[in-house]
Amino acid sequence: MKWLAKINLGVVIERLGTFKSALFLLTVISLCLFTGYRLGNYYHHFQVTNLELQKLRLDQLYQQQEDNIARIHTLEVELAVEQLANQQAQDLLKSAAEQQFEVKKQLAFYEKVMAPEKQTEGLLVENIKIQASKTPNKYHFQVTLVQQQLKRRYSKGYIELVFEGRSGNKTVKLELKEVADLNKKDLQFSFQYFQIINGEFTLPDNFTPENVLVSAILTKSRWQKYAKKDKTVSWQVSQ
Repeated sequence: MKWLAKINLGVVIERLGTFKSALFLLTVISLCLFTGYRLGNYYHHFQVTNLELQKLRLDQLYQQQEDNIARIHTLEVELAVEQLANQQAQDLLKSAAEQQFEVKKQLAFYEKVMAPEKQTEGLLVENIKIQASKTPNKYHFQVTLVQQQLKRRYSKGYIELVFEGRSGNKTVKLELKEVADLNKKDLQFSFQYFQIINGEFTLPDNFTPENVLVSAILTKSRWQKYAKKDKTVSWQVSQ
């Protein structure tokens, strides 16, 4: 800016004259204004163009974000569907396995009845089932007996049930006749292949059952010898 200080306006006016000096000064000012205007207009255009580019990029980023969010939601739905399908497949497999197990159990039962030569010969306590009732401490029992003999005669006799458990700190055994209103006739059996005996009983409030002992007793007669078959199972209640 030192060159401005060297300019002597008096000398310029004296050499060019007043009119020419004024015209020169006006020309310089006009040139400065025009140059400033053009520079400002260029800078403004640059700023507007840059702003539009930034706005366009921002719109593109927003669009990418929306696309990504939509993609994420789609993947979440697909994952939920896959999880549901997987759970349903597991449930089907579990159900099929349970059905297969039940069929095998039934086949094993009927094999014992119809093909006794494959099993140990004689009377067998096949199954003991305890079911709860709506009344507290009251239960329903079901005992399944099977005869495994090549030459089948009617097996005749009766069953006995003993419930082993605890009352306080004492070990207690309760016979069925102590907790059920059943007579000996209700517990008798007479069958050639198999028989199911049912009944109800009520346990004392302070008694905690642990095991169930079932005895199938064959009474001595002309056609059969006295025998006693025992089976003990842990206490397990089905609903």
